[in-house]
Amino acid sequence: MSVTIESTASTDPVRTSPWYRSLFLQLLVAIVAGILVGKLWPDFGADLKPLADGFIKLIKMVIAPIIFCTVVLGIAHVGDMKAVGRIGVKALIYFEVITTFALLFGLVVGNLVEPGGGFHVDAQTLATGAEKIAKTTKNGELPHTVDFLLNIIPASVISAFAENALLQVLFFAVLFGLALAKFGERSGTAADGVGKPVLPVILEAVDHIGKIFFTIIGWIMKLAPIGAFGAMAYIVGQYGLSALSSYGKLIACCYAAAVLFLLVLAVVVRVFAGVSLWKLIRYIKDELFLALGTASTEVVLPRIMIKLTEAGCSRATTGLVIPTGYSFNLDGATLYLSICVLFLAQALGVDLSLGEQITAVGVLMLTSKGMAGVPGSSFLALSATITAIGHGSIPVAAVALLLGADRLMDSMRVTVNLLGNCVATFVVAKWEGQLDSERMRKVLNGEQVPPLQAADPMVAYSAEAG
Repeated sequence: MSVTIESTASTDPVRTSPWYRSLFLQLLVAIVAGILVGKLWPDFGADLKPLADGFIKLIKMVIAPIIFCTVVLGIAHVGDMKAVGRIGVKALIYFEVITTFALLFGLVVGNLVEPGGGFHVDAQTLATGAEKIAKTTKNGELPHTVDFLLNIIPASVISAFAENALLQVLFFAVLFGLALAKFGERSGTAADGVGKPVLPVILEAVDHIGKIFFTIIGWIMKLAPIGAFGAMAYIVGQYGLSALSSYGKLIACCYAAAVLFLLVLAVVVRVFAGVSLWKLIRYIKDELFLALGTASTEVVLPRIMIKLTEAGCSRATTGLVIPTGYSFNLDGATLYLSICVLFLAQALGVDLSLGEQITAVGVLMLTSKGMAGVPGSSFLALSATITAIGHGSIPVAAVALLLGADRLMDSMRVTVNLLGNCVATFVVAKWEGQLDSERMRKVLNGEQVPPLQAADPMVAYSAEAG
């Protein structure tokens, strides 16, 4: 018995929907409306935050089981522990190289543009800065490297799903997928003597469960414009647009750096995977707009995994790289953090030496890995970096200078983070020989492709054994 795993995404260009049902258009209208409401009625706009929070919670509700089903199916299909290990190692190597480059790139841009040059802030006026940061971060702290790595191992399987700890769910899914493939090899015939392998039955069950959760995601996504409207109205109503003038140079610097960094990613994905970044952006435009509107990449994680698999990346590669990248490959966040370190120094009139800047990069390489899911993580990472530099003229309270502009940087961070992880998936898939380049070309060109079909690995095994 073989298991046919069909794609839940469709790229059929023949089947069209009315223009008003386009998610991209609905999100565009919702975001513009949210900005207007937040600008015209700021108090009312700030009160609309529950719309965004509710939508994000609905998405998070099903992320863990979707990751589990996708990874189990992908790994069981590969059926090789060494292959899975290679994918993981290659992904981590790529993440480290790209995020380090993003940090260095941010320092170069920050030194050239000097976004904090015109502030002339007196350190004596920052007495309440520490209290503001503590309130924003809820007195939390980033996990130490050892704690972060140990926390990947769940206390129990149930707690991993209950706490929605994506790396813990991923860790268990990898073990379960490998064990399932191994169990299938040794299962022999069924107890009734019919000779029915166990693995296809379990895989079929996991496949059906996954499709059920993807159906739920489809229902939830109908609420995406409402969530984006609430999020944008809250951000503009709560923080206002006045920060655009006060922090104009910093914001322009960060967004310009993001555009230049995306050009670098375009070269990387073209050279190493043969993918056009522009076509990729066009392919995932709905997900990008939703991430921009809600200031969250988690809300598009299930859809991105579907689309990358549909575009030719193997399930194993997509299932391993995307969830891992959400913690280890925060390109936009690291780019922003390195620029902000220089902004704070320049705003206080401090000239950081090359050694101090290298120290900042080293600290950010560690702190940026534990940022995912931590409230106010960017402020915590910057506070740790300022402390490590040890420059007495830059108090940790100076980080509070960024409170007025931080939320306006979300669009930059989520865009670069999301595209960075998509690029990583294509590069690692190509590197591991698990990218269907012909299918990728057709999908990104908008051509019609047949539904994905993945034969169960135990079919080949049974044929060889027989």
